[in-house]
Amino acid sequence: MRLSTCSTPNRVALEAVWQAESRLVRDAIVPMAAFAATTSKIKIGSGVINNWTRNPAVIAATYLTLDDLAQDRIILGIGAWWDPLAQKVGITRSKPLLAMREVVTTVRDLLARKRVTFHGEFVNLDDVELDVVHGRKEPRNVPIYIGATGPQMMALTGEIADGAVLNYLVSPKYNQGALEQLEVGAKKAGRRLDDIDRPQLVVCSVDNDRKKALDNARKLVTQYLGQQPHIMKASGVSQELLDEIGQVLTWPATEEQIEQAMRLVPDDVVQMITASGTPDEVRAKVREYVQYGATCPILYPLGDDVRLMIDTFAHGYSH
Repeated sequence: MRLSTCSTPNRVALEAVWQAESRLVRDAIVPMAAFAATTSKIKIGSGVINNWTRNPAVIAATYLTLDDLAQDRIILGIGAWWDPLAQKVGITRSKPLLAMREVVTTVRDLLARKRVTFHGEFVNLDDVELDVVHGRKEPRNVPIYIGATGPQMMALTGEIADGAVLNYLVSPKYNQGALEQLEVGAKKAGRRLDDIDRPQLVVCSVDNDRKKALDNARKLVTQYLGQQPHIMKASGVSQELLDEIGQVLTWPATEEQIEQAMRLVPDDVVQMITASGTPDEVRAKVREYVQYGATCPILYPLGDDVRLMIDTFAHGYSH
């Protein structure tokens, strides 16, 4: 679970809760339904599901159901998933841009309550609509955000999505190139960059004990260095370090491998791609992500004291 915070000069408001679904740990939809059923104002987003394991009709039906629980508060965050996990469960992620375009296009039409016929390379629908017998039959207001990392997926996001879920474990400066590509795609669709919402996942490890905060983040950073080096490379992590980590970690990594690899990851790499350290350091880092184009940080808390993280931002981060 990640919390999205938007700051004003005098206060910080929790705008949304985002539920992750990445490794084979937890499904996103079940907790999203729980959040939807037990809240009345906060938005609820998937951060993110993938476009391979559920077909577009199932995705649309699922998010219509969530919208029944929390009308106009549901956000569909969707991403292209990753290897080796996809390969290990029998999925070949060929032509990821085309696959994403076909899924987003058809899911949007289905949520708009259209009758859809679509024959593409990845999506085949023949006279399909969401069969609402009881309840609201009108089009649903479920914005679609793409969790993009690479430049081509970022450009596609600018063209076809309502927003981009900017990735975590990237440096703030990574956002410069990301926003350029979003704008390229936006212009292609006759839109402006400001038409695209840009919440950003930010790993947030805060503790009054600076070393403890950094060590809490180091474990997650180490796993991603080994398992998703394309994200790390996009942030400027050296290939030399990525190679070193890759020689130690397998997937899934053992605790012993992670502990061994953690010793290779210096503090400056941890702080480059996360908001980690004392409360002042963490606030400053989150502010930096906003300065580099994130419209709203999605804080991914590490450590046991989530309340400390919330208190750290109780007076905002933008002033």
